[in-house]
Amino acid sequence: MLRVLAVDDEEPALGELLYLLRRDPRIRTAEGATSATEALRRIGAALEAAPGDDSGIDVVFLDIHMAGLTGLDIARLLAGFAAPPLIVFVTAHEGFAVQAFDLKAVDYVLKPVRRERLAEAVRRVAELVGGRAPSPAAAPGTDQIPVELGGVTRFLAVQDIAYAEAQGDYARLHTDTGSHLVRIPLSTLEERWRAHGFVRIHRSHLVALARIDELRLDAGSTSVRVGDAELPVSRRHARTLRDLLMRRSTR
Repeated sequence: MLRVLAVDDEEPALGELLYLLRRDPRIRTAEGATSATEALRRIGAALEAAPGDDSGIDVVFLDIHMAGLTGLDIARLLAGFAAPPLIVFVTAHEGFAVQAFDLKAVDYVLKPVRRERLAEAVRRVAELVGGRAPSPAAAPGTDQIPVELGGVTRFLAVQDIAYAEAQGDYARLHTDTGSHLVRIPLSTLEERWRAHGFVRIHRSHLVALARIDELRLDAGSTSVRVGDAELPVSRRHARTLRDLLMRRSTR
């Protein structure tokens, strides 16, 4: 069962969050802190506690906007510990999901907190703390990206993305079942996802190499077929792409 610390400098919001957490049968203990200073003190003490002690902390449910240090500041500090607790952000602001993604948050829950949505966040944490391999959609870290689905922030597995399309400062992520618009430039995704087999084929497109079904050459122009989509390949990227596809085919 989970040992939880909830952090929010607004006491009514903290009280409501603790009430919901304590009603979840997967929660062993749920304590609150109303400031970053108090939260860091409690986390520091928890890290020194014996394994299994009630004073330990498995996960911190963390507000973002607080007086003094923000929730993001706390998460950055915790990242420096050898074995920090997991982080779930709980906030009224949608605009920090990308930073949460960078800080390897398990989940990003929007206020007002719904019981069903909080239960899903607890499930993800319990899955990780319990040592079971999480499902791809729930795995934290750089293998996922936060997207909005029906007003709820979810984490989309990078392996489910076939290609990304630039739309100004945004990128549209295309999967087998639909698309999602995220406020991240394509150049940022290119850098982050290079290790996951994504290649730039055009100033407007980043493609998962493994999802390319066909390379087409027609009257000097090059394109690729990815599922039902045909995407142009710019001249500057064509040779590199051909080399990568040749290498893949000979493995």
